[in-house]
Amino acid sequence: MHVRYDENREIVERLRPESDADWLLVAGDIGEQVADIRWALSLLRDRFARVVWVPGNHELWTPPDDPVQLRGVARYEHLVAVCRELGVLTPEDPYPVWEGDGGPAVIAPLFLLYDYTFRPPGTHDKDSALATAHEAGVVCTDEYLLHPDPHPTRDAWCRERLAVTEARLREIPEELPTVLVNHFPLVREPLRPLRYPEFSLWCGSEATADWPRRFRARTVVYGHLHIPRLLTCDGIPHQEVSLGYPREWRPRAKEPGRPVQILPPVTAGVPA
Repeated sequence: MHVRYDENREIVERLRPESDADWLLVAGDIGEQVADIRWALSLLRDRFARVVWVPGNHELWTPPDDPVQLRGVARYEHLVAVCRELGVLTPEDPYPVWEGDGGPAVIAPLFLLYDYTFRPPGTHDKDSALATAHEAGVVCTDEYLLHPDPHPTRDAWCRERLAVTEARLREIPEELPTVLVNHFPLVREPLRPLRYPEFSLWCGSEATADWPRRFRARTVVYGHLHIPRLLTCDGIPHQEVSLGYPREWRPRAKEPGRPVQILPPVTAGVPA
């Protein structure tokens, strides 16, 4: 949503459900300031039957001008506490079951981060990949504002999140399909159109490549890349639902900020 942009904030202010029963899945990057995140989630909570949030990398930044100067895990836990105060579901809550059209399905909000294994061609490890990215002048702001405290590195934090989340997903009854919601894509395929392949380092983990199949995903929902579209990977729809920055959505023919249908699954076409 990136509500620090006035035009995006106006789109969020206009966002409405199509029915009183609609749930809203928010795939991260509402904004960088805790006050903006609270504002948006409070507004949407009052309109939708249920709001489910996962953090993007921007929520986890510690900008120098944000009055909330918490870092790393402490910042994430603070945002979870804000969500619980508002009645918004997070990756730390029990996974809810959607019983409406296309259900039943377990809605699984995930917080996984990235571990630098989505490397650009010609690189063989994290260090060489980061060196290539620096040489190309393509370095994610996370390297400066997303702190992993108390973990030594962001990839160490990612490995912990992968282990904890995989254990929870294994506990879902086998007869129930899932909707996997994560800020970062779970598979490599969405990264192919990136203008700067070096940016793939900050886009997910090879460890989740088989999760959509293993955990019976009817649809995977993600954001982050600012390339809103529908891909089918291994027979499973992967929906990118990001609004992006105004300079990105202005040239598109579609009206920006329209909710994307997740269930029943859309299997063809490009989301609005």
